[in-house]
Amino acid sequence: MRILKRLFWMAVAGLGALALGLIATRRGEPLNAVWLVAAAACLYALGYRFYSRFIAYQVLEMNPRRATPAERLEDGRDFVPTNKWVVFGHHFAAIAGPGPLVGPILAAQFGYLPGTLWIVIGGVLGGAVQDFVTLFCSVRRNGKSLGEMAKDEISELGGYTALFAVLFIIVIVIAVVALVVVNALKSSPWGLFTIAMTIPIALLMGVYLRYLRPGRVLETSLVGFVLITAAVIGGKYVAESAMLARLFSHGAEAIAWMIILYGFAACVLPVWLLLAPRDYLSTFVKLGTIFALAIGIIAVRPAMLLPPLTRFTDGTGPIFAGKVFPFCFITIACGAISGFHSLISSGTTPKLLSDETHARMVGYGSMLLESFVGVMAMIAASVLQPGIYFAINSPAGVVGATAEKAVATISAWGFPVTQQTMAEMASKVGELTLFNRTGGAPSLAVGMAHIFSNFLGGAELMPIWYHFAIMFEALFILTLLDAGTRVGRFMLQDLLGHFWKPLGRTGWYPGVIFTSAAIVSAWGYFLYQGVVDPLGGINSLWPLFGISNQLLAAIALCVCTTILIKMGKARFAWVTVAPLAWLVAVTMTASYQKIWSPDPQLGFLAHAQQLADQIAAGAVPAGRIFETHRLIFNDRLDAAVTAVFALLVLVILFESGRNWLLYALGRKKPVLNEAPMELSRRFAAEA
Repeated sequence: MRILKRLFWMAVAGLGALALGLIATRRGEPLNAVWLVAAAACLYALGYRFYSRFIAYQVLEMNPRRATPAERLEDGRDFVPTNKWVVFGHHFAAIAGPGPLVGPILAAQFGYLPGTLWIVIGGVLGGAVQDFVTLFCSVRRNGKSLGEMAKDEISELGGYTALFAVLFIIVIVIAVVALVVVNALKSSPWGLFTIAMTIPIALLMGVYLRYLRPGRVLETSLVGFVLITAAVIGGKYVAESAMLARLFSHGAEAIAWMIILYGFAACVLPVWLLLAPRDYLSTFVKLGTIFALAIGIIAVRPAMLLPPLTRFTDGTGPIFAGKVFPFCFITIACGAISGFHSLISSGTTPKLLSDETHARMVGYGSMLLESFVGVMAMIAASVLQPGIYFAINSPAGVVGATAEKAVATISAWGFPVTQQTMAEMASKVGELTLFNRTGGAPSLAVGMAHIFSNFLGGAELMPIWYHFAIMFEALFILTLLDAGTRVGRFMLQDLLGHFWKPLGRTGWYPGVIFTSAAIVSAWGYFLYQGVVDPLGGINSLWPLFGISNQLLAAIALCVCTTILIKMGKARFAWVTVAPLAWLVAVTMTASYQKIWSPDPQLGFLAHAQQLADQIAAGAVPAGRIFETHRLIFNDRLDAAVTAVFALLVLVILFESGRNWLLYALGRKKPVLNEAPMELSRRFAAEA
């Protein structure tokens, strides 16, 4: 049996090496997308079987006999011992935001090769390690948050710095994901109707689960899924009705205000009424759709039409500016490593584990699954004709405001596309136009619809699949928007409670309304800034999102490294130091370039100066002077925000490095702030 196992894993390693070799070296003839699925599956299997096991039992020395916080502090509300598969589903639903869907789509402007390699390798060696080790550390500390662990293990300064950094980063994250929804739904009555219907459906599920059929989670989720499917199909008739189509056809600014109002309502409503039922529903839809897409890719075996490397690796890309290093890695974000995950790994999840060894499957395994989502997204973008991909994702400010100018510009880049081709594609998916639909979501939906229609239903069902994909993406995004806004509200209440105690009480409704309005106003400002940006918003806000997200991951890895050293595991600190060093190099390079680059397409300050020079030269029409001044202010604000993020992380790096040096020199005694060891009830009979 042992020989058969060794032969099996050798075969997996061989297949993975072959697939990676083909991905890295194939030129000329298009690569079959199945090789990307094979490479990802093999590397994830090897990483989970060997690397995560090494971390679990050699580095962390996990102990199944040790009682978890869920067991020791069980209260039936926050601390509840839960089946590991239920915890896995909850954790995946919480971490699986839009990042792994949208990031790879945008990074595909460099070609599929750099993004695919980073998603797979970064997920195994970086993202999954961060999620796993952060979850383990929180479990050993009674489920403490990342900020609390930073305060206890690094220093009080490190803790408060982490708290402010996390709060600011949440604001940027929510603003950017909301912008993705806006760009997907503008001038799309079918899409807006479908997404609008998810709100009453979620409310109905909440009432159904709480009052009509308490405890019937699976039944409620199936009812919700049937209703969601009906909404997707019903959207077709809304779009075909002249009267109803007018009701659901809105521009970007109007939809942005709708999402801002929705975010406020979702934050102040009871969690059981909207947030919880949406989580139940989204878990089924997310997992089912991703695995169906993988099966569809294997069945259809589509060719990767996008080249492995494009001309835009030099930094002149139309979707966002910047060279492949560092901006491919910043853009991929959650598909490889996500700082946002550390908030979940030190939030609700550690309070649910009934056995600390389950952290391996929940933390490491969930991140691998999210990374696989990123690979699926990269494939969905790459099976499109390159001209179509760039026509959908390039903003009007770059390629031209008319279809004629856009196709001429894109064809001149060497990616031929015609107005007729774009019109036919829009007609196939039930949209009026697909030009300038920045944000990644529409092109992902087109790619998914292309694969699904070849697998199930043919061209007649392509519009249904397209809008199902839009709904699928929106569930990812709205789940993050709901949960992120609520987490931000809790953090703000905790912070303001130090100044006036009533604001810190989560049960005091005036405080809830005030802090909810403050958080929503903060991310709503950046959302509106992106909506009115002539370059589409994604050009400036997505790199800011990527930088902030990766900086948050750097904070989590600083905390994890400090704890490993205090555990006497300094010889294994490379497990977290290696991804930390890479993230610091990438994020600091990207931060510097976004602030100080002299290229107006890349640097915030350079772009602001360019606009100011245009006003001074009289090149800006009188009617647009106010708008241009607002863009200048926004550029300078973005530069300031990037600088603040980088400074906060440098403070934590300095504090962490100072402590590491003192421990190494023996000038400071490492004190581990773990909860005392208690034997689990499962082993109490042996005692």
